Amino acid sequence: MSIETLETRVAPPANVDVVRVTAVKHYTPFLFAFSCERPAAFRFRSGEFVMLGLMNGAKPLLRAYSIASPAWDEQLSFYSIKVPDGPLTSRLQNIQVGDEILLGKKPTGTLVLDALTPGKRLFLVSTGTGIAPFASLIREPETYERYDEVIVTHTCRTAPELQYGYETVEGAKSDPLVGEEAAKKLRLVTSVTRDPHPLQGRITTLIENGELFRHLNEPPLDPAQDRVMICGSAAVLLAMKDLCERHGFVEGANSEPGSFVVERAFAG
Repeated sequence: MSIETLETRVAPPANVDVVRVTAVKHYTPFLFAFSCERPAAFRFRSGEFVMLGLMNGAKPLLRAYSIASPAWDEQLSFYSIKVPDGPLTSRLQNIQVGDEILLGKKPTGTLVLDALTPGKRLFLVSTGTGIAPFASLIREPETYERYDEVIVTHTCRTAPELQYGYETVEGAKSDPLVGEEAAKKLRLVTSVTRDPHPLQGRITTLIENGELFRHLNEPPLDPAQDRVMICGSAAVLLAMKDLCERHGFVEGANSEPGSFVVERAFAG
């Protein structure tokens, strides 16, 4: 019997479900992905996040995690960092298929299609595990109904950290539901900050100096037709928010759609 099964014998709070892990994949010493059961009553919009965690003695230890699977999927998927001394991830990284984890009952978030006004190009700007909500959105049929082009940018420190993004985008292009549209409209651009790579540097720098658009052979950002979603570290969120506003974009929300949105719940 796993340590998680033993610990979850303590009754969890009413605002979470206990679900079983169905898959685990480790990408690097610092990154892993996992999937779990989806409760029958669990509803969310592609791009949202949910509280996730483990029991810590008699109390739950929960953190916000973007859901990496689309709203129509029968399972829930996540992509996580591993922090050696992190209260949650130091333990969560050891989960195995069949273990029990805690899943919040109320997903929420701003990285949803309804938070953006209509446009032609959708830029999904991510760093590190910030690509997780976009893994959900690029398998969502409505994404391709709303946009002529969907461009994912994924920036990491080293080249091996890009693997999840490569797999996710290729998976979308072969998906029975969205594959045909994704093959025509979806593009992935990767950059790194520490290893040799065709594109090197921070995404804000690559946007500002035009290197991103030269690489894409596309025109620069235009608030009249482009929409931007941003998920990454706190520093990236602030820098990209400032960049967007300087270029004439207006931040959107569920209550008042705009031309860009950021995910403030992202925790690393």
